[in-house]
Amino acid sequence: MASAPATAPAAGLGAGGGKDDELADLLRRLVDALARYADRLPFDLDRQKLRSLTTLAAISVTILIAWKMLRAPQEQPRRPRRRAAPSSSNTSSRSRPGVLATTDACSSGDSRAHEAVNQLFQPVNLTLEQLVRHKLNEGRRVTCRLLGVILEETTPEELQNHVTVRPSVVEILLEIAKFCDVYLMEHVLDDESEEKVLSSLSEAGLFASGVLIKDKVLFCSTENGRTSFVRQLEPDWHIDTSPEIVHQLARFIKYQLHISPQRPERIASNIFSSPSLEQYFGGLDQR
Repeated sequence: MASAPATAPAAGLGAGGGKDDELADLLRRLVDALARYADRLPFDLDRQKLRSLTTLAAISVTILIAWKMLRAPQEQPRRPRRRAAPSSSNTSSRSRPGVLATTDACSSGDSRAHEAVNQLFQPVNLTLEQLVRHKLNEGRRVTCRLLGVILEETTPEELQNHVTVRPSVVEILLEIAKFCDVYLMEHVLDDESEEKVLSSLSEAGLFASGVLIKDKVLFCSTENGRTSFVRQLEPDWHIDTSPEIVHQLARFIKYQLHISPQRPERIASNIFSSPSLEQYFGGLDQR
């Protein structure tokens, strides 16, 4: 008889420990999720400050969930079945009338907590416009080379024979041009290459809506000429495939996107890399 009271506190202590573990796990998941989201931003954050802010946010969300659980009305216990045969478990339950109600309320509260956590960590589906604005960090002027980014060709020599616009970049480029001042530029070897490039861009529909302007497609006779264009235009973002030009402009341009099949080593905090333009703007998980 003396051992029964001691068992109840011990069981309660174990249940309390389980709740503490769930709460700690919830806090850890929230902090990790916020940290991962911060890593996707196109600018660096102080890790120590981020840890303090995410911890404060986690505690706030946990208090909110707990408050909603406490103020929610407890569900009424289910009606007992008719003429259930007496058993030792039924007898035990009748001797403690609050057990069934407490168990149902706890399970209901747990389910509400898990549902709230699942809703918190659901992936967010963004539109292309939202993705572009997020990735460009509200930049207002963009300069971009054509070879290897907008065009399938990668050398000026290829432009003398044929010019092919990448179909997968058309929608993205038009979306960027809706709220950014976009300049396209390239190094060409002759006037015929310029005409072929402009004709292919027009046939792809890039000038049809009027957000991209033919006069803002610039040509130069050397690679250094592209660097001069960018420095004169002073864009918020420059997109290029040349590591030399990206390196030269790192001190002068706010942000750059280096398009490269291999992920190069990041040489500066304001330089991002991606295998293609469409992959960079394809989702928040791309950097």
